[in-house]
Amino acid sequence: MISISKLLCGGEAEGDGLRYDAAGESRKPQIRERKQRRPVVVWNTTKQCNLYCSHCYAGAEDASAPGELSTAEGKALLEDLAAFDVPVVLFSGGEPLVRDDLEELVAYASDLGIRPVLSTNGTLLTEGRVEALRDAGLAYAGVSVDGMPEHNDEMRGQEGAFDAALRGIRTSLDAGLKTGLRYTITEENADDLEDVIDLLHEEGVDRFCFYHLDYGGRGAEIADADLAPEDKREAVRTLCDLTREYHDRGDEIETLLVGNYADAAFLVEYARSELGGDAAERIRAYLERNGGDPTAERVADVDYQGNVHPTQFWQSYSLGNVRDRSFGDIWTDETNPLVRRLREREDHLTGRCASCQYRSICRGGSRLRALAASDDPFGPDPQCYLSESEREPGGAGDLAAD
Repeated sequence: MISISKLLCGGEAEGDGLRYDAAGESRKPQIRERKQRRPVVVWNTTKQCNLYCSHCYAGAEDASAPGELSTAEGKALLEDLAAFDVPVVLFSGGEPLVRDDLEELVAYASDLGIRPVLSTNGTLLTEGRVEALRDAGLAYAGVSVDGMPEHNDEMRGQEGAFDAALRGIRTSLDAGLKTGLRYTITEENADDLEDVIDLLHEEGVDRFCFYHLDYGGRGAEIADADLAPEDKREAVRTLCDLTREYHDRGDEIETLLVGNYADAAFLVEYARSELGGDAAERIRAYLERNGGDPTAERVADVDYQGNVHPTQFWQSYSLGNVRDRSFGDIWTDETNPLVRRLREREDHLTGRCASCQYRSICRGGSRLRALAASDDPFGPDPQCYLSESEREPGGAGDLAAD
């Protein structure tokens, strides 16, 4: 994740220590005082979902799938993650709220010292469930809203999904649970971006996660609905402008970019143009600390059957199963040549990524999109929207050349 609000506006958030080793600069309680040494783990607790979203990376279905980790196995997994010093576990799906033991698992994670957070479509966030999750220790709920009613409902495969998600957000906020809004941009809903930002402000939501489409699960089937790179750049610019406008009015919205580390380079370029060279240099230093695309390093995924993946979007590739070996043993096993190369990817990037001056803060972007585009996990990310002059060492954005 890349924080626009932190980098462009000096905003403070619970994740400043975790992302930028900058806990001392924030007055807010921190998830971790130091930059994470272990991955944030997404746990797809179930493949079942009450919706059928066109971009679902997990390929969720309306019925439960065989082999789902039981409550006891889930608790064993959480013990395993705690022993490995995982800072955060994101309960995801499918739709995690279809599991009737979710509160029990959240409480167990919290008791083990892991920060439990939730990714949900929001439609099942009833007052009773929200209060039970809050009391179990849930730290945050991220609710997906992919545009205004027409576009959201079309993408999510159910009429009324927008209204149900909005009720869930209101219920969550009323219960005092920290709640954010998640939005994945495509050609279908790109025109809704500003309206979605206005919506979250009106509802009192203060955290917005802007997701780029990654080409996993059903997301791979709609890759042609992804924005053209130049349109993606404009959308990110719009989000930067809106974040600054809200900040200047005194509205502290935490805005995060997820899934395309060309955004890191763009923020440096944007800062040079809008805020000056000193600001750009400061932002670049933060992004160097952040470390670029986190696949196989600072993020991991465990699916509903216990298979471990390099990222939640790369469900087609398994590193091992927690029923056979501990998560820590799987994650630290670099006999897997793909894992080893992913962790050394700057030495293996090809094409325009290999010589890009921003490769240390981007790390080549999405390896899954590169694989989908060229059958090479170290090829260029097709959604890089930087110009040739911006990528060149010594080019317009090279601070070292100033």
